[in-house]
Amino acid sequence: MTAEKLQTPDSGHPPDLMDKIVSLSKRRGFIFQSSEIYGGVGSVYDYGPLGVELKNNIQQSWWREMVFRYDNIVGLDAGILMNPEVWVASGHVGAFTDPLVECRNCHRRYRADELEQVAAGNLEAQQCPSCGKTGEFTEPRQFNLMFKTFMGAVEQEAATVYLRPETAQGIFVNFKNVQDSARRKVPFGIAQVGKAFRNEITPGNFIFRTREFEQMEMQFFVKPGSEDEWFETWKERRMDWARSLGIRSERLRFHQHGPDELAHYCKDAYDIEYLFPFGWQEFEGIHNRTDYDLTRHQEHSGKKLEYFDQAANDRFVPYVVETSAGLSRTLLVVLADAYDEEEIEGDTRVVLRLNPALAPVQAAVFPLTKKDGMPEVAEKLAADLRGSFNVFFDGAGSIGRRYRRQDEAGTPFCMTIDNQTLEDQTVTVRDRDTLEQTRVSLTGVSAYLHEAIAAARNQF
Repeated sequence: MTAEKLQTPDSGHPPDLMDKIVSLSKRRGFIFQSSEIYGGVGSVYDYGPLGVELKNNIQQSWWREMVFRYDNIVGLDAGILMNPEVWVASGHVGAFTDPLVECRNCHRRYRADELEQVAAGNLEAQQCPSCGKTGEFTEPRQFNLMFKTFMGAVEQEAATVYLRPETAQGIFVNFKNVQDSARRKVPFGIAQVGKAFRNEITPGNFIFRTREFEQMEMQFFVKPGSEDEWFETWKERRMDWARSLGIRSERLRFHQHGPDELAHYCKDAYDIEYLFPFGWQEFEGIHNRTDYDLTRHQEHSGKKLEYFDQAANDRFVPYVVETSAGLSRTLLVVLADAYDEEEIEGDTRVVLRLNPALAPVQAAVFPLTKKDGMPEVAEKLAADLRGSFNVFFDGAGSIGRRYRRQDEAGTPFCMTIDNQTLEDQTVTVRDRDTLEQTRVSLTGVSAYLHEAIAAARNQF
């Protein structure tokens, strides 16, 4: 059996990777267009049976890494709707904007910084990417990215509230609640995973930039003067975690924000970028936010958000080192890096080489045929394994087609009940990546999977 890789020499990605991922995602139940039967809704996606499992596994890996691994980090789940004064104090109401331009001919809208001539102030020379007209763009105007809604029985009398554009502010306004109740001493962190919403002008690249997304954030509170050391520590920890997911190192890099890129609240910032088919793009950021957020909320609310160091008899507003990862972007990184194609005896095999600990389905169980009691043995094995693993049972179609379906789903192990099983109570275990087949006793399959999944999870 020989396999020839089908890869482009520059990025290492298969040709038309994004189109192939979109197709695979729908075909195998990873990701669907939201409200598709009604024509969809722009840049909002639903996660199907495999997608939700992969997303949950990535989230759980992050949570184990951030909360379980370190004794000075605790969790939080803040509300999506918050007092609107939170967003006034944070600067989002006044400054969370993008410059927007519109083509007068086709009325397509773009972020001004995405159009080279517009960004340079030369509106007359800019050609519209949609209709091709030149010099038809309006002057840039500021466009607030927050979604508004109303809280109250009658819209005209109701208060304006916002769907949160980030999860970080829920952590900052709960700083004292968590610090007091959890009895934490600085340095300590608060971690949160949750939905955020941004009315993006130009979303795109599948789930890379969407209007509804999930963030995995940790705000680490430190004593002023120690933030630079902690910033370097968290930079390396976060890159190590990205590599532990199985993402190839040559497709990962740091990008430091220049003076023109730094947010107004940041002293320093680095992105962890992945080499997508559409270029290097960020999926996680590490930011030195100084004491900006706690100071702003302290001033605006009138409530003290200081920390008292009893040992040093010192009172201060902590500095914050933030790690902020997009969950859907991380999922896209994992899919892009795992997607592979190879030629096997004249046929193309599509396979997702997911880390087994992240795979939506850890094991698939097949009866070779529908006779001689094989389905009953296979069903019992699948039922026994389901207490510990996500298992898929498939008794329809040729064994080759069943293998290929699981290859596309990223399932690392397939167990086949065959004639030999009826003789010696062993099962054929097929490895997704090597295609090697091993005989394992029926009673030993669970231990086999536990050992393999544990080894993969230990990489985290």
